[in-house]
Amino acid sequence: MYALLRRCALAVMAGGLLLASWTAVADSTPLDSPPRDYSQLAARSSPAWVRDGVIYEIFPRAFSARGDFQGVTAQLDRLQQLGVNILWLMPIHPVGKLKRKGTLGSPYAVRDYYAIDPAYGTADDLHRLVSEAHQRNLKVIIDIVANHTAWDSVMMAHPDWYTHDAGGHIIPPNPDWTDVADLDYANAGLRRYMQDMLVHWLKAFDLDGFRCDFAAGVPTDFWEAARAALDAAKPGIVMLAEADSPELLVKAFDVDYSWKLYGTLADVLQSGRPASSVRDQWLADAAQYPRGALRMRFVDNHDQHRAIARFGEPAALAAAALMFTLDGVPMLYNGMEAGDTTESAAPALFEKLPVFWPSAELRPQYPRVFQQLIALRKAHAALRSGELRWLHNSDEARIVSFSRQDAGEKLIVAINLSPQPFVGVIDAGDGSYADASTGQGAALPALSLGAWEFRVLRKQQ
Repeated sequence: MYALLRRCALAVMAGGLLLASWTAVADSTPLDSPPRDYSQLAARSSPAWVRDGVIYEIFPRAFSARGDFQGVTAQLDRLQQLGVNILWLMPIHPVGKLKRKGTLGSPYAVRDYYAIDPAYGTADDLHRLVSEAHQRNLKVIIDIVANHTAWDSVMMAHPDWYTHDAGGHIIPPNPDWTDVADLDYANAGLRRYMQDMLVHWLKAFDLDGFRCDFAAGVPTDFWEAARAALDAAKPGIVMLAEADSPELLVKAFDVDYSWKLYGTLADVLQSGRPASSVRDQWLADAAQYPRGALRMRFVDNHDQHRAIARFGEPAALAAAALMFTLDGVPMLYNGMEAGDTTESAAPALFEKLPVFWPSAELRPQYPRVFQQLIALRKAHAALRSGELRWLHNSDEARIVSFSRQDAGEKLIVAINLSPQPFVGVIDAGDGSYADASTGQGAALPALSLGAWEFRVLRKQQ
C-alpha cells in the first residue's frame, strides 16, 4: 500500500500542486477500511531510564566554541549535574555540499551515513565521548536522517534508491527542501542498507539508541523491522521518532514528539487562546494514542525559534514548567538552560552560531528554574510515572491545573500562563498540601500565583 500512496503523491507533485505534507502508512489495511484505533492497543514497553529520563538535544557545531565532540565531552560533568540523562547528538555525519543551504549546510543533508563529519573529530573522539558519558550514567543517542540524503551522497551510486518524478528526475521530499533528495523505501536494497547502517552504529560505538528525523516520512514496517534487528543487537535501547503518529509507538518507537500540544501552547502564549486549550489538546491526543505511550514534551528544539525569543523570558519558563510536570519525557535544547537567545532553526541550522553560555550570568533565573524542575522530577516518582488528571480552577482562561498521583503520593500542579496575577481556587479535593520544593504549607483550595508563576504542591500524609 505504501508504494501506491507514494505513486499517488508523486503524481500530484508532478502536476504542479504543492503538498504541505503527506504521511505514508505501511500496513495491510484495505483502502476502504476505517482508520485503526490505536488507543485500544498498548504502547511498547520502554526501559525505566527512558520513562524517568530528561533528554538534552546537542547541536555539536553550536554547543561549544570548538564545535566538535571534544567540546561536548568537556561539558559532561555539567550536564550530569544539571540532571539530564539522555544526550541526543544531532547528525554527526559529513554534510553535503551540492545544493547546500547557507555557509555550512544542514546537518540533515547527509553525504555518508557510515562516516563522521571531520569537523566534529574522529571515531576515537566519538568513542571517548560515549565512554565518558556512560561513566557518568548518561545515555547517548545519535540523529538518523532516514528519509532523504544530500544530493552528493555516496548513495547516489544507486539512483534506484531514490524517488523520481514522471520525467525520471530525482526529487526532494517536498519542494522547499531543495538541499536533499528523497529516498524510496519501495526498494529492498535501500531497506537492507539502512537497517545494516543502524546496527553498525549501535554496535561499533555502543550507542543507546537513535532519534529518527521525519520518522513519519519512512514506512512504519521499515521501522518495525529495523527495531527488531536493533533489539537483537543491543536490548534496552531507546528510539525517538520525530513524528506525531500513534502507530509508530506500538512496535517501533519508545517516544515521539507532542507537536500538537506544543502548537497549542504557542497559541495560548502568543495568540490569546485560553489556557484550557492545553487540556483539550492533551485529551484529544490521549484519545488517539496507545495506552502508556510516551510523548516528548518540549518548548525549544532546532526546528523552532527559541522559546525565550518567541514567548519572552518569564513565559518561556512557565512553558518549561508545564513540559516538566506533564506526563512524558521532557527535553532541553542546546543552551536552553542558560537562557541562551542565539537563534535556532533556519538559517541558523546552516551556519556557525555558538551558544552564548554567559547568558546564564545575565539570566540567573534560567539555570535556577531548570535545576529546580529537574530536581522535582527526580525527587517525585509521581511526576515521572503518576496518573495525570486535569483539575478545574476559577480562571481556566489563564491557569492550567492538574494532579499527578501514584501509589505513594499526590501532587497538584498549577501554572499561570498569563502576565496577570491570579487569586482564586483550585479543585484539589480533600487534604492539606505543602510546596514540594520548600515545604511551606498551602491553604488549598485557595491559591494565588504571580504572573507566569508555577507551583507544585504535595499532599501531606
